[in-house]
Amino acid sequence: MAKTIVYTKNAPEPIGPYSQAVKTKRNLYISGQIPIDPVTGELVKGSIKDQTHQVMKNISAILYAGKLSLNDVVKCSIFVKDMNDFADVNEIYGKYFQNDPPARETVEVSRLPKDVSVEISCIAEI
Repeated sequence: MAKTIVYTKNAPEPIGPYSQAVKTKRNLYISGQIPIDPVTGELVKGSIKDQTHQVMKNISAILYAGKLSLNDVVKCSIFVKDMNDFADVNEIYGKYFQNDPPARETVEVSRLPKDVSVEISCIAEI
């Protein structure tokens, strides 16, 4: 299987041994994105809504680098530290996927990288 690493300076640098995204013949696999501002390299400290917006901006930037858009996303995985944040995360997430949203799951987890409150990964079809 041939694969291409997708990278953009408009999304956060990976904080470990992984790529922002990997493109194959049929899919773009985007690694979990957390609310890091790629300009400053700092975590977004605002509300869970502010953090979710940043995560979605990071995903959008990676999709753009892979010559795709949010319309091409077929599956997302959302990880939250507190399921009580679900409604706020869902509200912001829904603004990015207003028509024909992708399949997804939302899971509460005990801890996320850098102790953030939300992380989202996705798969887009080419």
